[in-house]
Amino acid sequence: MSQTSTSTPTVVVTGANGLVGAATCAALVERGAHVRAVVRRAGTAPGLPGVEEHVGDFHDPDVATSVVAGADAVVSTVHPMGSDRETQHRIGVEGTPLLARAAADAGVDRFVHVSTAAVYDRSPETGDVDESAALVGEDGGDYPVTKRDADAALGRVEGLTRVLVRPPAILGPGESSVWNTLRPAAMRDDPDKRRANPDQSFAWVHLDDLAALLADVATGRIAASDDPGQGPVAGGCTPVNVAGEPARLRDYHETVTAALGVAPQWHDEPVWAGGVRAERARAWGWTPRVDLASALDELRRGLQQ
Repeated sequence: MSQTSTSTPTVVVTGANGLVGAATCAALVERGAHVRAVVRRAGTAPGLPGVEEHVGDFHDPDVATSVVAGADAVVSTVHPMGSDRETQHRIGVEGTPLLARAAADAGVDRFVHVSTAAVYDRSPETGDVDESAALVGEDGGDYPVTKRDADAALGRVEGLTRVLVRPPAILGPGESSVWNTLRPAAMRDDPDKRRANPDQSFAWVHLDDLAALLADVATGRIAASDDPGQGPVAGGCTPVNVAGEPARLRDYHETVTAALGVAPQWHDEPVWAGGVRAERARAWGWTPRVDLASALDELRRGLQQ
């Protein structure tokens, strides 16, 4: 069995004060883990039993070496989405594998990285995407391309099991939530942000379900395997998609605009109409608990408040 199968594993979480990082810390605590929460500002780590705050930049070699010493697993959640391309490359593409190499040198068993389904080519002519699907090209945009390149860089790090968890849109409340807070605010203030093809796919997962998978992989509840269809490949680098039930952009836009009291603006330009296939995650034992109706109702109630 791996180190992470111990009764009280120690798990490092970067970006522990962020939307995904905080939810992951909570899920780890529920599973009896001790959490080293890496944040940039003192006093911002989740105030939960078993969570120990570490202040610093995870991509600083000294911080990385210190924080991973004696740990069983690392969950990497940080990518400066919205920053310029150079910053995203420096922190995501260069910094993330630096942390992974420090973890490997320290004998850490697993490195779980929050990637994104945006790394896949989802042009209009593309159908469903699974873990073997084609990735975006160089013209795919700063965020998808730098996330793609961070995944590739982690694939070159040896000495520990790496898991690339690829969620699509993440629904769930929080001040920094793109889909529950930031995008609705933009749709409220800018009519152009309400413009969409109602038939475009809206691949999504709820924050709680994503955090559950991250925690289960990090703590070894999902055992390693020599078959990626059954579990993370021991010593390898295994991508895994995580997505809820199928939905269309109409579902999301109508929920947001109705809650805000504004009108959506539809177009019929070509869009991606496929889905993000998550059979691998389900074969690993992951089952989403939040259905689309519940997620949209939570979104609606949050906006109306």
